[in-house]
This record gives sequence, structure tokens and C-alpha cells, in this order.
Amino acid sequence: MTSVPSGKAAPVTAPTGQGVGPLLRAWREQRRVSQLELALRADSSARHISFIETGRSRPSEEMVLRLAEHLEVPVRERNALLLAAGYAPRYPETPLDDPALDALRAGMEQLIQGYEPYPALVVDAMYNVHAANRGILMLLDDIPEHLLQPPLNAMRLTLHPDGLAPRIRNLREWRGHLLAQMQRQIALHRSEPLRELYEEVAAYPVPEDASGAEPEEPVPYFALPMQIEHEGRVLSFISSISTFNTPMDVTVAELAIETLLPADPATVKYLQSLLP
Repeated sequence: MTSVPSGKAAPVTAPTGQGVGPLLRAWREQRRVSQLELALRADSSARHISFIETGRSRPSEEMVLRLAEHLEVPVRERNALLLAAGYAPRYPETPLDDPALDALRAGMEQLIQGYEPYPALVVDAMYNVHAANRGILMLLDDIPEHLLQPPLNAMRLTLHPDGLAPRIRNLREWRGHLLAQMQRQIALHRSEPLRELYEEVAAYPVPEDASGAEPEEPVPYFALPMQIEHEGRVLSFISSISTFNTPMDVTVAELAIETLLPADPATVKYLQSLLP
């Protein structure tokens, strides 16, 4: 596994000028849940939820966490809710290189190394790459140095006109898939840095479709593949993303392991011959 230096996330601070009530109301409205429905889920009353949202009642720490749980608020934003309500953050944000996460790093290393020769990498909520296996490094051949400087970002690498974009044969489809994925993440996390990244990569010019070798015969794909050219061959991959269940740490909550599954026999054969 190749570890990749990455920028540190900003510390959690209470949102300026907002109490916990308006923040909870915004999350509830975003999730399209009524006050009554949320009250039933949280074993409370619609009147109490209304009082919390309007600032007439200060929720207990337990209530803030209970409402956040039922609204599926991400772990980082739960800390922000607690701060806005006047409580200390509940969830730590442990640096990935901290000895406390040794077992986690070892497990991720085993997973992505075991996936070789197929590509796999570890990213955070900003799509910064923290680790990658040899399958990924193979795809990054000849990428300009300025795109490989830390923090290495998977979205920039993929969509930048100097990155992988000219090699992706179905770029418009794959670009649309990635941008839609980022929009879903923005809606979930309400992250301004993620929105800025989205606006950056969405503004990249789309290069002309590169010419090159076509697959020998059509393949009935079961999901949208990324079709990328490598040394005169067209390789096809299906992306799969895994996250951790019930995380109790911000860092762990925002990590994801992305694996690229070969989508046709020709890709399997080529990778097995290239990375034995």
C-alpha cells in the first residue's frame, strides 16, 4: 500500500450566529421530516420539537444526539450541533497516523493489498487519497507532477484535463456520475469545502473524446463502467465504495474504501498479466 500525505481537516467550530434550533430545523427540512414524525421517532412531542427549533427550549445533550441520530446527521455535524447547543463535542477526530488507529490502518492495508491486481484506494469526505494500491498507481502513469502533489485528490485526478480525463473513453457519462455523487455528498454533509471542490471540477473543460483501441466485442455491463485507456487497451471498471458502520470518530466516519471491479474478461486478463 502506498500512503499518500493529505491535508488535515479543519477543527469543528460552532456555526456563527446560529443556535442549535435553526440548525436542527434545517436538517429536518433537508430530510423532509415533519416535526410530528421526528417527535414520534425521538419519543418526544411535536410541541417540544417546535420549542427547540424556535429557541424557546434548550435541548439536553441526550436530546441533541437523539435528534441527530434520527435525522441521520453525519458525525462531524453532530459535533457542530452539540457546540451550538452549548455542549462539548462528543466525537473525537483522531489523525489517521495516530497509534490509536494502527489496527484500522492495518486492516485497510490488508484489504486494498489483497484486492490487487485490481485498483483500490482509501479516500476521505473531500476525496483526498490517503492510500492506494499498485492497481491505482498503474492508472496514474504519466500524470503531470502538479496533480500528484499532496493533498492528492481523486476528483481532480479523474476530471482534470491534464489528469485521467483524456483517457476515459466514456468521459461525459462518467463525469456526470461523479458530479452527481458529489452533489449527493454535499446534500448529506452540507460542506462548503466540498461545494468549492465540486465547483472547481465541474468547471474543468471536457476534452475531445480520445481515439484509441476499442473493446474486441460489446459487453453487457451490469452497471455504468469507467472505460479508460491504458497503453492502447481499453479497460473497464465498476466502482464500489465501502464505509464503516456505526463510527464513533470523525476521521473514521469520513473514510471510504473504493475498489474498481473489472467489468469484463479482457480487463481481468490484462491486469492479471500486468500485476502478477
